[in-house]
Amino acid sequence: MSGKLLVTGAAGMLGQDVARAARAAGHDVTALARADLDVTDGAAVAAVVTAAAPDAVVNCAAWTNVDGAEDAPEGAHAVNADAAGHLARAATSAGARLVHVSTDYVFDGQRAAGAAPYVESDATNPQSVYGRTKLAGEQAVAAADGSHAIVRSSWLFGVSGANFAATMLRLGAERDEVTVVEDQVGCPTATADLAEALVALAVGAAREAQGVFHVAGGGEPVSWNAFASEIFRQAGVDCRVLPCTTAEMPRPAPRPPFSALTTERADTPLLPPWQDGLTRFLDARKVLHA
Repeated sequence: MSGKLLVTGAAGMLGQDVARAARAAGHDVTALARADLDVTDGAAVAAVVTAAAPDAVVNCAAWTNVDGAEDAPEGAHAVNADAAGHLARAATSAGARLVHVSTDYVFDGQRAAGAAPYVESDATNPQSVYGRTKLAGEQAVAAADGSHAIVRSSWLFGVSGANFAATMLRLGAERDEVTVVEDQVGCPTATADLAEALVALAVGAAREAQGVFHVAGGGEPVSWNAFASEIFRQAGVDCRVLPCTTAEMPRPAPRPPFSALTTERADTPLLPPWQDGLTRFLDARKVLHA
């Protein structure tokens, strides 16, 4: 069954993949970039959602500059929290479902490496401005009391934007070795895989499911260091990956040391192993750069 889908943040890495996945599944897609809709303008959001009359809205618009958010908390809050509320209320008024993308940064990440990954019911405790504004966005979506799915994911990589995998490939072509932290562990997630799950939750097989969902790359959690090694292995790049600690490579915003996600819900769309997503990402880049 086809549906009408409105995608915000459609020029971003995830937004582009959501629009592609929805169109490939036969849905009618309205894809809005930042230039098309300022999601921080509540009146504009209400007008656009009312006019589009979608079955569902997938909100991929976000302030994703984690370090920049520390210096611009009001701007991050406007995009990650206020805009989520605008979209949720507009969707509820229009009788549309909202699928909202959130993050592993809503957790403090203080579990020991090797501990059980976080599930949906675990207590949140964000340590950064980015994490706090994303949690506030989750709360705004839930407060609108409409049909919604809040999807937490992590460590996104895709062909249509800047990300860790793309950075490693660039550095691997320039250097003989790179230094990457080994004391942060999580679940790499291919945006092409995540996009299909978001479409399923919006207008597909999982469209009746409600609440919070953890949707991240399957397989065993991994460190950034080990992720880099697998990127180079699969890409056939001869570049050594040296270890370091987070303390040796400080950043303005704190990172959760362990933020692996899994689900406790039977109705959550499951993603393939992150290694498989990486293989498809590398294949897609070859086509893109051919």
